[in-house]
Amino acid sequence: MNLIVRGLKFLVTGFLALLFVAVGALLYLRIPQNAAGMAAKGVCSAAFVAHRPVAELMAQDVLPASPVLRAIFVQVDENQRSVTARFAGVIARRAVLLPQRGCVLDIEPDTAPAAAAAAPVVDATLPWPAGEAALAPKDWGAGVDAKRLQQIADNAFVGAGDPQAANARGLAVVHKGRMLVLRTAPGFDAATALHGWSMTKTVTGMLAYKLSKESELDWSAPVVDAFPKEREPAWVQAWRQDARKDIRVADLVYMRDGLASTEDYDPWGSVPQMLWGAGDVAAWAADHGPEAAPASRWRYLSATANLLAAVERGRFASDADYWAYPRKALFDPIGAKTAVMETDSAGNWVGSSYLWASVGDWARLGQLMLQDGQWGSGANRQQVLPPGWLKAASTPATKTGEGLGYGAQSWLFGNKGFGDCKAYPGVPPDTVAMSGHWGQMVAMVPSKDAVVVRLGWTFRKGQFDDCKLLEEVLSALPAR
Repeated sequence: MNLIVRGLKFLVTGFLALLFVAVGALLYLRIPQNAAGMAAKGVCSAAFVAHRPVAELMAQDVLPASPVLRAIFVQVDENQRSVTARFAGVIARRAVLLPQRGCVLDIEPDTAPAAAAAAPVVDATLPWPAGEAALAPKDWGAGVDAKRLQQIADNAFVGAGDPQAANARGLAVVHKGRMLVLRTAPGFDAATALHGWSMTKTVTGMLAYKLSKESELDWSAPVVDAFPKEREPAWVQAWRQDARKDIRVADLVYMRDGLASTEDYDPWGSVPQMLWGAGDVAAWAADHGPEAAPASRWRYLSATANLLAAVERGRFASDADYWAYPRKALFDPIGAKTAVMETDSAGNWVGSSYLWASVGDWARLGQLMLQDGQWGSGANRQQVLPPGWLKAASTPATKTGEGLGYGAQSWLFGNKGFGDCKAYPGVPPDTVAMSGHWGQMVAMVPSKDAVVVRLGWTFRKGQFDDCKLLEEVLSALPAR
């Protein structure tokens, strides 16, 4: 009997020791903290930026991403426009809607929430871009294979609403400046802002390009010299002491800074640590040391986009002006009523990942890019972005290697050597795109005078092929 008791004690002790080690490892890797941050931030934005009903947000947007998220309980406070997420009932993170900043993690408790706001009012009867209505197929024009395009659009929504399937949420096809297709999945409509994830990077690049002309943000200048003294972040001093002093603004724009960082989406990886573990995403990115000479290599890094957003912040006399700038400079001039650029708790745009906009508004951003920054027609035509942005976005980051498939915060899908769609002959070489990791795409194709938008929440990569969809849509359209 004593042997049995001693054996049981040994097993219990061993189990508790293993449990202690496992819990310690989870906490050390910040998996519970980051998971709670992801849930709080995601549900807050979906509820108060996208104005979606809160009942199914965890089940639709969060839980399918990782089994560890099933340990989270979420509480939504409609009055305070806040969401608190608790991991195993212990570790809590809170996100709150703020004016001009979207939903922000870990704000000070006494920060006043944004005033209650209804969803933006859009006109679903007026043709896009004045409203959100697509043209009837009979008005699509000569050369458009209407039957084929309608079938492609139907097929795009197979599995909508199923997190284990392709789970499309929106589709738009613009040809010659006219909206042929604008559809949303059940539960979404023309006013619903949808998360673009890494498509945000391209818009961060658009804003940087506009600032390069408006505030003389010199892309050829070293990053350490890009800030007025009174707006200089603390991390700049450390950069001045080593090889990082030679990183130029252009190296951030084209993802060739040479920093010792990685793009890792595992629960313990670099991107979750930055997005949900760092209150200052730019400082987190800046803390990585030099690994390669600036401009000597290309590496896709969300951290780099957030450094660029911090450089942009330095061009404003106040944070209030910075937070208001995307709407003033970009969204209002093109009628993108639903677009919201969100910030971290330190006040930086999360320029890598946190832009929300409706399907029609993502199409507006794509059309603006396709038209090299021009918007409107006739006497109302204006240059919203300075001329030359499309060329900058389409210029490869490097002269050889993988950088040939990437431009200014934009993907060069059609590059036949290194573009993401190089294996698809129906994707033209001039195709430039915004791309998000859960099946988001805005592709601009000058040779087809077309913009193709697909918004989704595709957890299983094999369920959706952005290049295949793009090739199929373009096959139904005539050349320019």
